[in-house]
Amino acid sequence: MSRITQIATRDIRFPTSRDLSGSDAMNADPDYSAAYVVLRTDAGDGLEGHAFVFTIGRGNDVEAAAVSLVGSMLEGEDVESLLADMGGTWRRLVHDSQLRWLGPEKGVMHMAIGAVVNALWDLKAKRAGLPLWQLLSRMSPAELVALVDFRYLSDALTPDEALSILERAQPGREEREAILLAQGYPAYTTTPGWLGYSDEKLERLCREAVESGFRQIKLKVGLSVEDDRRRLAIARRTVGPEIRVAIDANQRWDVDEAITWVNALAEFDIAWVEEPTSPDDILGAARIAQGIAPLPVATGEHVANRVMFKQLLQADALQVLQIDATRVAGVNENVAILLLAAKFGVPVCPHAGGVGLCEAVQHLSMLDFVAVSGSLDGRCIEFVDHLHEHFLEPVDIQDGHYRAPKAPGAGTEIDPESLSRFSYPDGAEWTSTEHQLPTLSPTVASGPHNSGVVNS
Repeated sequence: MSRITQIATRDIRFPTSRDLSGSDAMNADPDYSAAYVVLRTDAGDGLEGHAFVFTIGRGNDVEAAAVSLVGSMLEGEDVESLLADMGGTWRRLVHDSQLRWLGPEKGVMHMAIGAVVNALWDLKAKRAGLPLWQLLSRMSPAELVALVDFRYLSDALTPDEALSILERAQPGREEREAILLAQGYPAYTTTPGWLGYSDEKLERLCREAVESGFRQIKLKVGLSVEDDRRRLAIARRTVGPEIRVAIDANQRWDVDEAITWVNALAEFDIAWVEEPTSPDDILGAARIAQGIAPLPVATGEHVANRVMFKQLLQADALQVLQIDATRVAGVNENVAILLLAAKFGVPVCPHAGGVGLCEAVQHLSMLDFVAVSGSLDGRCIEFVDHLHEHFLEPVDIQDGHYRAPKAPGAGTEIDPESLSRFSYPDGAEWTSTEHQLPTLSPTVASGPHNSGVVNS
């Protein structure tokens, strides 16, 4: 028997605002960040669980504090018991009577629970000597169903229905696993499309994307119809008619505005429009879907929980479902969402446009292919080409495909040197003369101290 001895958290920030990587219509100057957690035990095997919550700068310290609070609930606990019943562990944290008041099941605390849950999954996969996608996809249908909390879902998906979906996909698992190992999983790239890039850079990156084997790119839109039309014309001219071009408004529009704006861009043969309005506006998304049909609506990266996904599917408000590895409460909740998508026959194309999200979410898409939907039709994982060098097991993209990870774990462990260098606010990247933090005004400085590192 081994016990959890420490769950340590750190505020890690990468200064992506300096070159406008990640810029879009709603997030003009993001600093891609991670509220990072390390789970340590007394097992003596040297194995640790690593995970994070992705944010884009200010407030990352708040998220790290929430992760620290959740983690403190498990310190001293028996590791084997927690890992043997990951469904029970998930329900224990999510349904905690006091933490739940801060959501329920949404926001900073829900994502913090997800980080701790994902750290446990990373440790479980490392102990099994398997990458997370293989650990999950080799579980029996009954074991996968046991991971899911069906409270609030049973009007759309019952445990028996979920079991039937997984049992139907069970034949052919080995063949599909072999396909992933041989060919990988299709990817699309957002790298050309950030709003802060010049037209020349847009054109160059579009051309490079096609040369690298990508069959779909995505452009950020939403500040100006005229600018969007110009940029889409450049992209479409550069990539040609055979490459899919998606657009992403990052929640910029009101409902009627979205319908008008998207229809003004439809001539460029749009693959989908992503997050056209508030992620909470289910009825609004349904109206947009009706108003722009047959052009699909894609959404999900900011959807707070499985219940909202259920309603979006019931309302036919999305035609492409985008899970996120750190927005909901971890692997368990994403398994529930994959099952909902399979029930409604909607393809899953994950969001991965942030630090570590590509490394994390590839495992969930590969689980979906091997053990849930059994399909690659209409499915691809987002890819953005920055910050992967900071991970011990960075994604491997070849010919526009994610190569299936082979290293044990969830792929979410950041290199110790990078953790030190980009710790906020005292890491070398933030304290050097070249990158001094701005001096706060007396009014701002009198507020809560932005300490950055929690329980490190």
